[in-house]
Amino acid sequence: MTRPIARVLALLEILQSGGTRTVAELAERLDVDERTVRRYVDRLLDLDIPVRSVRGRYGGYRLAPGYRMPPLMLSDEEALAVLLGLVTGRRSGQITTSVAAVESAVAKVRRVLPAALGPRLDALLETTDFTAPARSPLTVDADVLLTVAGAARDHRPIALAYLAGHGGASERVVHPYGVVAHSGRWYLTGADSASGEVRTFRVDRITAVEVRDGTFDVPAGFDPARQVLSSIAEAPHRHEVSLRIRSTPDEIRAVFPPAVASLEESPPWTRVRIRAEQLDWIPPLLARLDRPFAVERPDELRDLIRALAARLIACADA
Repeated sequence: MTRPIARVLALLEILQSGGTRTVAELAERLDVDERTVRRYVDRLLDLDIPVRSVRGRYGGYRLAPGYRMPPLMLSDEEALAVLLGLVTGRRSGQITTSVAAVESAVAKVRRVLPAALGPRLDALLETTDFTAPARSPLTVDADVLLTVAGAARDHRPIALAYLAGHGGASERVVHPYGVVAHSGRWYLTGADSASGEVRTFRVDRITAVEVRDGTFDVPAGFDPARQVLSSIAEAPHRHEVSLRIRSTPDEIRAVFPPAVASLEESPPWTRVRIRAEQLDWIPPLLARLDRPFAVERPDELRDLIRALAARLIACADA
């Protein structure tokens, strides 16, 4: 189903075609009721778009005479940045709206480009290939994401319905401290009424959201991105790994980023804690780091490290 924001834009496109449109006609074309049409008109008015109400038997809505959305004026470099950003962002999983939304945006930008520039950009898009395989991001409801972001900016509480990864549904009030994009997903972090703690929520799992009255203060120095990465690194997994590495946190972070490991510095050692479903990826990274280390747990990791060392020795002696 088309989302409310898309329907508001569709309403604007209908009105830009000219003439007066009755409320009944607009409701039928947008597949909503007449009350919703009037609400969409109010949203256009909030954006300073001059929608005029026409009374009488043939009344309805129309745009002010002579009004048109301004043309899109982009330099060659700007147009290249916009189109490549849409295409590569969607392919890499960083743009998490629907495929249809991205394709529609690309088509609209393409239609208003100068005649000389359009074919040149088409040639680039048609011949470009990618070394990395396409990723399939989890699509986020645009209205939910924008509502959450607006509440975080204005420090407004939100009531949300949430579906956890294990399938359990819950309702809670959250003070949203920030919104973070990471690895093809959007995350909300903030104070959770259900636990009384700062929690991290995946926005694609929010099934409903409502902004509540009141405001709140964000704790001084709070870093939403760091909080989200720490939450991901500390999430429950099959294995809990503990290592001591004779190295600095900066050196360790080059191979074990914040979303993978949490660090506890105790010079000259740094304790590294990792929660992981699989262990086989850890020994190669330790070899890459090439610093003295000690495995505290689990024993399975020691066996994997010995196996990797044996394979390396065998290859060196071949």
